[in-house]
Amino acid sequence: MADKSAKMKENKNGSAGSNAPKASQENAEVNAAKAAQGNAEANTPKAAGENAGNARNAGAAAANAPETGQRDRSRNLEKAEHVIEMEHLTKRYGKKVAVNDLTLSIRKGEVFGLLGPNGAGKTTTILMLLGLTEPSGGKATIEGMDCTRDPIGVKSIVGYLPDNAGFYGDMTGRQNLRFTGRLNGLEGQELEDRIETLLKRVDIEYAGDQKVGTYSKGMRQRLGVADVLMKDPEVIIMDEPTLGIDPEGMRKLLILIRDLAVEDGRTILISSHQLQQIQQICDRVGIFIEGNLIVEGSLHELEEHIRKEGNYLLELSVQPMDDQLLGMLYQQDGVKKIEKEGDKFMITSKKDIRPKLTQFLGENGYTVYHLHQRGGDLDEIYRVYFEKAGQADERSSYEKNNKKRGRFGRKKQQAS
Repeated sequence: MADKSAKMKENKNGSAGSNAPKASQENAEVNAAKAAQGNAEANTPKAAGENAGNARNAGAAAANAPETGQRDRSRNLEKAEHVIEMEHLTKRYGKKVAVNDLTLSIRKGEVFGLLGPNGAGKTTTILMLLGLTEPSGGKATIEGMDCTRDPIGVKSIVGYLPDNAGFYGDMTGRQNLRFTGRLNGLEGQELEDRIETLLKRVDIEYAGDQKVGTYSKGMRQRLGVADVLMKDPEVIIMDEPTLGIDPEGMRKLLILIRDLAVEDGRTILISSHQLQQIQQICDRVGIFIEGNLIVEGSLHELEEHIRKEGNYLLELSVQPMDDQLLGMLYQQDGVKKIEKEGDKFMITSKKDIRPKLTQFLGENGYTVYHLHQRGGDLDEIYRVYFEKAGQADERSSYEKNNKKRGRFGRKKQQAS
């Protein structure tokens, strides 16, 4: 079955863009990839592998595309068909509700991020999608196949990358990929060509003949992506793929993940509690708290939503930070709370107070060192929805842990 699935997918890849939705081809990111690669087959997995250097550059451009380009891609994806669908999906372990009445659809060619702390229900959701645990209620389908009743069919089109990909450490990267390829019915020159193409694509061709036991965590995860791609899946599910990876390894992996959607048109579902990776590569996110999907949408949609609800947080650092300034701030209409963090005032308000504030600062001779309206990044969106869900204690714990990681969750030491 795996052999048949692989061959059918290869036939689909015979023409430019056949493995990507039409909408994805029309957006600015794919056009940038085509220009970088300079041929009409820029959207095929084979071409992307053969032009790995250009593809990575194109992926970097896509990951750092202007906000307007991201919005154009989001609008195009809205027209795409739904590949993953969950309807009232529920999982209970005794009295504990791990996933509660989850209804969610993920579109073809989309990178969707499940965001939440450990224990929020992300991994349980993934296990139900893979048919590895049965739901207590509701159902999930991938390409119309029921994940519980037809797990073999689902696995034939889905690739899974866990947070710690398992390989035989005394075998080389190439030997591990060869083993996986044979399990999927590949043999001979076809198998060897695919191994070579994928090693180039994930940028570890230089280490293909080294034993995997000598690989860094980032190299193992990129080899894991190559392992997943051996059967050429339409859907890829990743569970905490960047956990414990150094910054350079993370950068390369994020570019690769983005390429899989933008270049190939594959559908990517990625779970994480690290905010930076979600903000860089995902088209939409869903925030999970205690088994509940609190909100989902693009970053732009979530930002607009919290703005409409009157959630503004202004960072201010000036000299002098005196009582006159504090009195002026409290007199402003809509100011709800003022806190001091280090050398900054953190001002929570119902509306943007910057116009009157900057006029006051200029007229009264204050020296401004820092003035920043938060809300456009995922870190602030995450904070707002945690507070709305009554998770102040959880958020406080999250921020405490993040002081060890840095602002966006990069750990200085390997995750435990």
